[in-house]
Amino acid sequence: MNKELRDLLDQINEKKAQVKSLALENKIEEAETAKAELQALQAKFDLLKDVEDETPDVAENAKPAATDAIHEFAEAARHRFQNMNKEGGATGVDGGYTVPEDIQTRINRFREAEFGLQSLVSTEPVNTMAGARTYLTKAQHTGFSSVAEAAAIGKKDGPQFERVEYSITKYAGYLPVTNELLADSDAAISNLLIEWLGKEDVATRNKLILAAVAEKTATALTGLDDIKNAINVTLGQAYAGGVAIVTNDDGLQYLDTLKDENKRYLLSPDINPDSPFSMTLAVGARRIPLVVVPNAILPTVEAASEGDDEGIPFIIGDLKEYVRIFDRQQLSIMTSNVAAVGSGANALNAFEQDLTLFRGITRLDAEVVDEDAIVYGLLAVGE
Repeated sequence: MNKELRDLLDQINEKKAQVKSLALENKIEEAETAKAELQALQAKFDLLKDVEDETPDVAENAKPAATDAIHEFAEAARHRFQNMNKEGGATGVDGGYTVPEDIQTRINRFREAEFGLQSLVSTEPVNTMAGARTYLTKAQHTGFSSVAEAAAIGKKDGPQFERVEYSITKYAGYLPVTNELLADSDAAISNLLIEWLGKEDVATRNKLILAAVAEKTATALTGLDDIKNAINVTLGQAYAGGVAIVTNDDGLQYLDTLKDENKRYLLSPDINPDSPFSMTLAVGARRIPLVVVPNAILPTVEAASEGDDEGIPFIIGDLKEYVRIFDRQQLSIMTSNVAAVGSGANALNAFEQDLTLFRGITRLDAEVVDEDAIVYGLLAVGE
């Protein structure tokens, strides 16, 4: 079956669904109009299919040696599905091929764990490959000393400065696809590949951010009291305005079981409509925003050998103060049907092999800015 007939089948199925939907909504006139359009589509399909099937060299009673699902579906469509009276019949013509998934050429998807950590950190666009940012060093002011009349005034320590340096790295990859696939597929292959490269960019940024978090020495957590201590004491008032808890699915499950002395759950939905967070955790007199990252992206740490760190990750604090992405070039995607890549046995020549190459490039760096802004905790996993 050619692409035009496949497209018509898709239109017929969509129009049938539209007619049913309009009828159920009591929009009878609109349903009648849609039914007329369905009949016109069906008539066009029958005509084109009859022309395609005209094969004078084949005997009238001859049968194809092998019949695929699409051919059987097309034959049924020509007879307006008269014999398709049940979905789970012994053969497709008995009913199975009325189920769209049996013949869909569009790409279906499994559910995937997706999360972009970049929304939790600070990002600064830059125009150079390397640079530095100057920060005032943290210091504890001790105040002036008392001075007697006419006595010498003592010297005080002045401000100190430090620099955070960045160096841009290029990250890239390409996907080859045959031009036949691009031309013949009725699925949006180009859009799918571009989306795929976009997700690779997100994964690259996630990896760099988590590598920056891993620079912190892990703190062992045994329960809610340790989380409170990290918020109230270790981070203290300096980060009170931006503190949040970032954990994974396992961490959510743990927090979702905690109750106060009145048997009320400590975890609840965030009622602030302007908040980017969906949940908050009651920590003493405060409610701390909670961000849950899928386990696939922020996994629970398992010890590779005895003595290694392990536990459910809890990133507690202000990630926007902790890490900054210096973004030299956001994701750039280009395609070429004449480029050549690789060497030796892995070489590809798009022009010679009739391919199109999809290339994605991003250039960035992720650097720790304020190492005191977070506590990286690992909550002991129960036996």
